[in-house]
Amino acid sequence: MTKIRRALISVSDKRGIVKLARELIALEYEIVSTGGTARVLKEAVLPVTEAADVTGFSEILGGRVKTLHPYLHGAILARLDLKEQVEELDKRGIIPIELVVVNLYPFEETISREDVTLPEAVENIDIGGPTMVRAAAKNHAHVAVVVNPDHYDKIVEELKSKGEISIHTRRNLAAEAFAHTASYDAIISSYFNNLPDLKRELYPQKLSLPMHKQEDLRYGENPQQSAAFYKSPGKPVGLAAAEQLQGRELSFNNLNDLNAAWELVTEFAKPTAVAVKHANPCGVASALTPADAYRLAFEADPVSIFGGVLALNRPVDKDTAVEMVKIFLEVVAAPHFTEDALKIFSAKKDVRLLLMPGIIKPNHSFDLKKVTGGFLIQSIDRETVDVSQGKVVTKRKPTLDEWRDLNFAQTVVKHVRSNAIVLAKGEQSVGVGAGQMSRIGAARIALSQAGPKASAAVLGSDAFFPFPDTVEEAAKAGISAIVQPGGSLKDNESIEVCNHYNMAMVLTGRRYFKH
Repeated sequence: MTKIRRALISVSDKRGIVKLARELIALEYEIVSTGGTARVLKEAVLPVTEAADVTGFSEILGGRVKTLHPYLHGAILARLDLKEQVEELDKRGIIPIELVVVNLYPFEETISREDVTLPEAVENIDIGGPTMVRAAAKNHAHVAVVVNPDHYDKIVEELKSKGEISIHTRRNLAAEAFAHTASYDAIISSYFNNLPDLKRELYPQKLSLPMHKQEDLRYGENPQQSAAFYKSPGKPVGLAAAEQLQGRELSFNNLNDLNAAWELVTEFAKPTAVAVKHANPCGVASALTPADAYRLAFEADPVSIFGGVLALNRPVDKDTAVEMVKIFLEVVAAPHFTEDALKIFSAKKDVRLLLMPGIIKPNHSFDLKKVTGGFLIQSIDRETVDVSQGKVVTKRKPTLDEWRDLNFAQTVVKHVRSNAIVLAKGEQSVGVGAGQMSRIGAARIALSQAGPKASAAVLGSDAFFPFPDTVEEAAKAGISAIVQPGGSLKDNESIEVCNHYNMAMVLTGRRYFKH
């Protein structure tokens, strides 16, 4: 008696499924299928055995139940190395299934639609599919499970060359299958956790972070490190939704710097340019036009901006592009590029141009930091900076121009690595001290960078002054106003120095550490 070889095929993603089925039939497999997949194969004039013909039980509840049956799951889960289980299959007339080709209802694609309703989302939660996938993956010693259409050719090649799918391949496929169902469930969990009427635990005891690989990167921070870019599920946002218009592929460091630039530039309502180098802003400016904003950002630090990443929150027009191509920039990101601007950049093929999505930021987002043995997770500070809500603690109050620049400086401070000091004048950063071990050290770097521009500029600090030495240094350089969180035991000493030099100081109660 000829042994019947069965493959069960039931897929939502039907890429390449007809070709696969045709190849399997040529290899003398009997195809068992369900629903839409069976219809597609029949339309291709391929012989298909309906799952209901195997189980003797037709689909019920509008298709909610069609594969949850022992005649299918027994065929998938049977251990063919155990005589008693083989005999049990024979006794019940169950034919083993050697190959399970299943992927799941398009839940993620469904919830990515802006008009999706909760009932629609619920109906796209697959039940039978994950059960078959997990069963086949568990029994990978005897069954191959394929959830990814990209593997079809490899499977067929192995069957043709070896007559079977190797245990090594089956183990790899099983690992991918478990990752597939784990990610699927995590996306569903995330969807329900983010429903507006759900009172969820912000930091649950068990945390799943479903991610899809966007692309492999050439290397990580350094050539000896490997790297990849993963995106969150659902409708792409931020960098995951960006469209590269020209230039070489983005590197790990490009993406990291670009994220820093985009996070900062989208804080501003006015046309603003942000230049970032090594994850820190080196030049930031707001102006009436994008060209003026870029020019001021360049002038803020014409040395560091070279080879940096530049983000604009307005379209890049011809005038702005003309200025930008005067130096080498690694990346330019903006919500739009005019045709004239694209033509100008086309002469600079090495410049990567990124078309960014809308500047609306997600309400629910977290920052993760890897530590040995786990992750640290925190909410991202999306609070708009408004130093006018702070308290003036000096005899002199800030002028209108100083209020404007204090708010500008503290907005930039929020995105500078701690310890952080930012000097600003005329909505332009004129000095940035980043990532220092002491606050006075950060201040000295910012003041040195600013030089004469420090005169009549304002100073923003991400945390309080432990000693009044920073205020003394600022006063000697001509700083006219300071904004800081306050909370130091020596706040009064800093205030006294400000009063002595007729400087204004605002305490906000808002710290902006960024490590």
